Amino acid sequence: MKISIITAVYNGAASMAATLQSVAQQDHEEIEHILVDGGSTDSTLDVIRENGNRVARLISEPDAGAYDAFNKGLRCATGDVIAFLNCGDTYTSANVVSRMARILSLDGTEAAFADVLIVDSHDPRRVIRRYSSKRFRPGRMIYGLMPAHPSLFLRREIYERVGEYNSNFRIAGDFELCLRVFITPSIRYRYLNEAIVNMPTGGLSNRGWRSTLTITREMSEACTMNNVKTSFVKLCMRLPFKILELF
Repeated sequence: MKISIITAVYNGAASMAATLQSVAQQDHEEIEHILVDGGSTDSTLDVIRENGNRVARLISEPDAGAYDAFNKGLRCATGDVIAFLNCGDTYTSANVVSRMARILSLDGTEAAFADVLIVDSHDPRRVIRRYSSKRFRPGRMIYGLMPAHPSLFLRREIYERVGEYNSNFRIAGDFELCLRVFITPSIRYRYLNEAIVNMPTGGLSNRGWRSTLTITREMSEACTMNNVKTSFVKLCMRLPFKILELF
């Protein structure tokens, strides 16, 4: 099973090497690592040249944001399964991809996901919280619950069916994509009760209350676009679970 891993980056020289090395260390043989650089002005490209021994393709040009970069990667991905690992993110072990591939080879499974550790950007050994996907059910997306996106592995047929990410969103484009994926009652998915990705703080969705407010507004818009009935209050019900994850 060929796995395409798409990494979006812009001026990520300080953290790019960790992601490249994490993918390079995976024991799964058929990996297609696609890098989409938004035209970095720092030394990101130098870091990629020095550490990109497993990079299959590099796109380096200005883009319209993270979801535009995701779509560029999707359009050239040739894997049976597609996953995203952003700049700075790393897998928690060298067999993460191979184990997710095995899960997706079971009984027509189309989607697989797990948990993500949010770690201190200055000290990756310090875990701030565990983003758990355990509570996810498609019907709970009206409360803002979704699989942890960095842990999500989808068969390429899913993207062929539902389309690309909506690049008009700033933060909730992955939520909107998941709405389209999991709104179909027949989709077959599996959850691995394990943290498979380390994600440093500072990402688009974990920058304090302003980003929380923005993402909630965008979630509401995404639900309206997809004819999913919810409310701003319901979408905020995910927040107590996030607080509990701190403990």
